[in-house]
Amino acid sequence: MASPHPGTQLLQTAASLRGEFGAELNDRLMESYLEESARIASGAVSRTGQRARLSLDRTVDRILTSRTLGFPLMLLLLWGVFWLTIAGANVPSSMLASLTMDWGAPRLHALADLLQAPAWLSGFLIDGVYLAMAWVLSVMLPPMAIFFPLFTLLEDLGYLPRVAFNLDRLFQRAGAHGKQALTMMMGYGCNAAGVVSTRIIDSPRERLIAILTNNFSICNGRWPTLILMGTIFIGAMAPAGLSSVIASGSVVATCLLGIAFTLAVSAVLSRTWLRGEASTFSLELPPYRPPRVLQTLYTSVIDRTLIVLGRAMVMAAPAGAVIWLIGNIHIGGASIAAHLVSALGPLGWLMGLNGVILLAYIVAIPANEIIVPSILMLTLTATSLEPSLAGMASPGVMVEFEDATVHQVLTAGGWTMLTAVNLMLFALLHNPCSTTILTIWKETKSLRWTAAATLIPLALGFAVCTVTAAVARALGWV
Repeated sequence: MASPHPGTQLLQTAASLRGEFGAELNDRLMESYLEESARIASGAVSRTGQRARLSLDRTVDRILTSRTLGFPLMLLLLWGVFWLTIAGANVPSSMLASLTMDWGAPRLHALADLLQAPAWLSGFLIDGVYLAMAWVLSVMLPPMAIFFPLFTLLEDLGYLPRVAFNLDRLFQRAGAHGKQALTMMMGYGCNAAGVVSTRIIDSPRERLIAILTNNFSICNGRWPTLILMGTIFIGAMAPAGLSSVIASGSVVATCLLGIAFTLAVSAVLSRTWLRGEASTFSLELPPYRPPRVLQTLYTSVIDRTLIVLGRAMVMAAPAGAVIWLIGNIHIGGASIAAHLVSALGPLGWLMGLNGVILLAYIVAIPANEIIVPSILMLTLTATSLEPSLAGMASPGVMVEFEDATVHQVLTAGGWTMLTAVNLMLFALLHNPCSTTILTIWKETKSLRWTAAATLIPLALGFAVCTVTAAVARALGWV
């Protein structure tokens, strides 16, 4: 009998030793190397003038990366970034909406009348294409212009590597890379930017996991939907003094649920399609340094905000055209939108949603920013409402209302608390926008992985919403 190849014996020995020493052998070896290097350096190198700064850095690190305070401080800081983004974007978003929609659209119509343009052409170009792009500009630009500079400042300050350090153990247990924590946070500004940021992960397998799960980070296009539902339905149930706290709590809970799905799906992928050994993540924590404000503003505004906004605007134009067409083209006495809403109604009921929501997500694939106006437009023009409400919008024209009016319109359209909760879940768990899908294809050059990144969250959205609706109905909550 032939003796086994020496290479085979070596692999068998390595496997047995790996089982004996545990999965953290690489981490323990790396830690011992670093400790020994630090001991040798401390005995051979003398430092003057830097000891105070090094001592301060280490003191701060002991707090920010500690097992007790690391996660609470991290969540508190990130919550502050999100709060500043949401609260700070309200005023400029309203100003842009007033400028582009309330002031700009009527003047464009006046110009079209002056040029004697056909009504269908002015409606298609102004009420369809232009208003969709105006919505994306007003909803997307202010949050990105706030979030990306704040995120870049944290990166420049040296805090983001500490976040990756804190989350590394969770992602390692999920079979993913610790740097996925950074790409996940970038996805909170824009999923397309989050997908591009996965380039920092060297392992192709772990980079694919990060790409396939980045959609569970709630991009700024989905914040308006979550905030609106949390405010007019969930927050409205609480006493007046607690309504804003409860509303913001529901949004934060959705955000945390997205992190849970990121870890869970990463774990499943790393044990099925993308099996393999996790690569070692050796992270050297850089020293804290004053952020370079001007460079940060340039990088975040030019290289991130404007590029992503430009892609979204291009994608929103055809979506606006489709929305106007299905609202104004009639077949058999009803608009195409009304026919589609009716056809999607049974599936929507099964999921605890309705046909309007499903159709809005179909036509708004190019940009999540137009989900809310699409829902309002379809509710007003493609469902049976009392005349005083149905006359609040022209067919296919996006509208903007105060929260109280939105609640009145939606409840008249049959919305319940279950509808609002499941819309928040579906806003978290649905397919990426077309900008992100295009970015995934460019990054992976694979139709297979692009389809997987699109269908995995969509399948989860259908499943989670259906189960939630079934449980709520079984318990008599609706």
